Amino acid sequence: MAKKEAKRKVIKIGSALLAAEDGALRIKWLNSLADDVAKKIKSGYEIIVVSSGAVALGRNKLGIKRKELKLEEKQAAAACGQVELMTAWQETFRRHKVEVAQVLLTISDTEDRRRYLNARNTIETLIGRGIIPIVNENDTVATSEIRYGDNDRLAARVAQMVTADNLILFSDIDGLYTANPRTDKKAKHVAEVKKITDKIRKMADGKGSFTSSGGMITKIEAASMASSAGITTIVTTGIVANPLKKLENGGRKTVFLAEGSPEKARKNWLRTSLKTEGEVIIDDGARKALIKGNSLLPAGVKKIKGVFRRGDAILIKNSSGKEVGRGLAAYSAEEAQKIMGKNTSEIKKILGFVGREELIHRNDMVLAEK
Repeated sequence: MAKKEAKRKVIKIGSALLAAEDGALRIKWLNSLADDVAKKIKSGYEIIVVSSGAVALGRNKLGIKRKELKLEEKQAAAACGQVELMTAWQETFRRHKVEVAQVLLTISDTEDRRRYLNARNTIETLIGRGIIPIVNENDTVATSEIRYGDNDRLAARVAQMVTADNLILFSDIDGLYTANPRTDKKAKHVAEVKKITDKIRKMADGKGSFTSSGGMITKIEAASMASSAGITTIVTTGIVANPLKKLENGGRKTVFLAEGSPEKARKNWLRTSLKTEGEVIIDDGARKALIKGNSLLPAGVKKIKGVFRRGDAILIKNSSGKEVGRGLAAYSAEEAQKIMGKNTSEIKKILGFVGREELIHRNDMVLAEK
């Protein structure tokens, strides 16, 4: 059976949609979005929500009305507002008997390979159990030097992380225009962008609303990140009730086309972008299993070479020394030495903790002979 088109979606919600300028949560709108998302999940789709709004909701609790906040004020507002934000998400989805989970990330969590794997595995586990991850930047602890600064780019990185089919950026505008439509009556809507060029970037106005930190330029940058990973990005208005339903019924939008497929982009990244830190020698049974599309289990490993940590890229070779492929190690070299040749059921007894069943998961692997 063919994979359903755009089964896995990352949906980004901006602060201006969740919170009014007076800092009040837009409950009716949130409920309408949750209605849309819950319906999609019950139809077999996988949804990850990247939600802004913590700072916008928290600033009122601190009595701060101005848009520009000092770093410590922003962190304090995020700490206050995140509680209200997650409570709202939890309550609105519980109307549909759907649970949510909070996932707070910093740029380090998506750029460091080991932390990247931890974050991705957490999100994969949640959606595998029908729970909606609600992702936000961890503004409470992140400094200006290690922040994404807006959730458009964070959403793009999350979409890359989970190999999403679509990235949907809900905004207070229905897509990209040739100029700022708020100030230029001659501005024309752009329905499709095949390639993001300097000309496209110049169309964007970098100013956001009172409650948001980004503008169209951050959405274009996010679309560029997603496109390079084979993910199609959609920018559309979220101001209306039931915004996802309206989008799917033909609502106006700008579609930024992907460069290839997410799977192809990820495999190319694994093949060309990572320096390998070690290697594993496998038996012929394991080699055949990999060619069939299976993961590499410890039982099929005969020898470990080099010093590597969990998340490092390593080579996979057959007994003759020929490269079979490469991938990201789920265990360190020291741990791999202890479990190689063993059944997955023995891992806990040997290492003292429950780890991955695979030494290298098939999603983290690219083969040289396939």
